[in-house]
Order: sequence, then C-alpha cells, then structure tokens
Amino acid sequence: MFRLALQRVSTAVSHRLSKPKLASQQVRTMANTTDDGQFKTWKPLAPTLRQRRMASRKHLHKGGPIRELTVAKRRTGGRNNTGRITCRHRGGGAKRRIRLVDFRRKEPGPQQVIRLEYDPGRTAHIALIKHMETGKLSYILAPIGLKPGAVVQSFMSEGQKALGNTESSAQTTAEKDNENADSPEIPDGEVPGAQEYTSEGLKLKAGAPQKATLEVGNCMPLKMVPIGSIIHNIGLHPFGRAQIARSAGASAQLLYTAPTGLAQIKLMSGEIRRVPVDACATLGRVSNPNHKHEKLGGAGARRRRGWRPTVRGTAMNTHDHPHGGGRGKSKGNKHPRSPWGKLAKGGKTRRKPNTLVVRERPRR
Repeated sequence: MFRLALQRVSTAVSHRLSKPKLASQQVRTMANTTDDGQFKTWKPLAPTLRQRRMASRKHLHKGGPIRELTVAKRRTGGRNNTGRITCRHRGGGAKRRIRLVDFRRKEPGPQQVIRLEYDPGRTAHIALIKHMETGKLSYILAPIGLKPGAVVQSFMSEGQKALGNTESSAQTTAEKDNENADSPEIPDGEVPGAQEYTSEGLKLKAGAPQKATLEVGNCMPLKMVPIGSIIHNIGLHPFGRAQIARSAGASAQLLYTAPTGLAQIKLMSGEIRRVPVDACATLGRVSNPNHKHEKLGGAGARRRRGWRPTVRGTAMNTHDHPHGGGRGKSKGNKHPRSPWGKLAKGGKTRRKPNTLVVRERPRR
C-alpha cells in the first residue's frame, strides 16, 4: 500500500511539472537593484540600502584583473614598525591586490584598448591596453570617452628624441662655426633638426617623427599639447611619472606652453602653477565623474573598505583630546583643534610657499 501511494504521488508531481504554466500563473521576480547607466540603487530591503547609491559599473569588465599586472597589498592596520598606531581609523576590510598602472607611458607605438576595469585602489577606472606590435599588456587610467577597441599612443619617447636631436644639432653647429669661420652661414630658422611648434602640437623637420595625434588617451609632453586643451595625468618632472589630476573626474587646462622652460596649467581648485614643458600629460578628463555623488549608505560599507570608527573629541577624556573632559558637551572654551593641538579649521600649516605656484586656489 505504501509503495502504491508513493507511486501515485510521484506520478501527480511529474504531471504537474510537465504541464505548461499560464502567463497569469508564472511567478514574477523583481530585481533588488536598479542601474540606469549613471547610478546603481538598491531596493530598501534594509535601512542601510535606502540611501545607498553607487556609480554604474555595468560597462566594466566582470572578471578579475591580469594577475601579472598586480601585486599583493600588505596591510599594517595604521601601525608602524614598533606597533604603535600612527594613522588612526584604519584596519580590517576586504583583501585587495594593487593594480600596477603605467604612469610614465614611455612605450611608443599604437596600443589597443582591450577592456575597462574597476580598480578598488583608486576612484577612477583603469583600461587594459595591448601593444599592437609587441603584444605587451599594461594598465592606464581610463579617460572619459575611451571605449574598448580604441587605439591610444604615447609620444613621450618622440619628445625625448626631439630634445636630444635639438641639443646635439645645436652643439654640432656651434663646433662647426668655431672650426670653419669661412663656412657659409645658415639662414635663420633653417638649423638642422630644429623644431616647429604650431597650434596643433609639435611638428618636426623632414626625417624626424611626425606630429602627435590629438586623441583622447594619447600621452605626450606638455610642449606638444595645444594651448587650452583639457588634460590629466600630469607629471611634475621632465619625462617623469604622472602625479597631478589622477582621481575620478579630475582634469586641468593648459594655459601656456613653449619649446623650452615651464608651462602653466590651471587645476580644478583654481590654482595656477608652473610645470616643465617636458613633463607628461594625457589628453582628456579622468573617468568615473559620478564618484563624488556616491553614498555608501551604512557603516558596514566603510568597514569593508578598511575604515574603522571615528570617536569625537568631545567624547574623550582631557588627556586624550583637547576637546575632552568637562561637564556636558563643552570644548573647554577652545577653537576646534586636532588631537595634537593644531588648529583644525582655518589655521595655516604651510611654512614655505611653493615658488612654482603662480596663483593660489581661492580660500573660503
């Protein structure tokens, strides 16, 4: 009897499964997230998800990075070699691997963009590029508008060669003038190996490399960049690595440049400063400009990023903070200060002015 009943039940279940469902009987599943191409929002299944808003990443690569282009990130929890905390509010968080981004761009030749990737170590996105001749892979900062399949180039080596050719030709010309005083004079502007600078960039004489291509993502010295261009990934030393305008949405504008000497750029803060004309710069603006509008929503998101809680100074004791101690919410009748007694709002901390700054950023 038991076997017969079990057989009838199994037959009924198989019959129900094989029978197609009507449209009205199908179970509707609602997504817990919404991505409109700019931001990704969550259905408020929990209080922390109600205000959570992150920049869209659906156009980025879904897999992991190239293992050979990463190194492990070893954490210290904000402690130095003696074990004492030197950087507060750090510790924990998910494991990360540091992406090795090429900030020098010395490799000449065309490089094709393979894909765009997310980098947990920075606010901007990165692009995986492959050299079309050697097949070498590398990471660069992805500017706005850069898509897979695009071709980018670096003209840093061309600028360095042009600089070397100019110096060597000038030295050779001077030596020949000293040796042969009766030799025919060279007309002005016809010095062998001399450079011509136009509004479109650097243009060299016959037998020298052609002028730089002005495309988003191309890297070149500042002396090759047209005046008024929007640039990012700017260096501070001749043919050195990029150090300025590398965060999400950052950029600068080139105000002045010349064949030699110093160029002038205007930063997003309003500061105008001088930079060597042989320093690197990339055309365009850094990607992920919506990062400044993100909201993590809860404290757990901060903990997963390696940040620990912050305690207010008024909640501490007297010997722990200048705002500590006293009865109630009193600061001891002092101006806002750091734990080490430095003025926290409006106090000057810069001792020596930067001589390369033409105009400082506007102060509040």
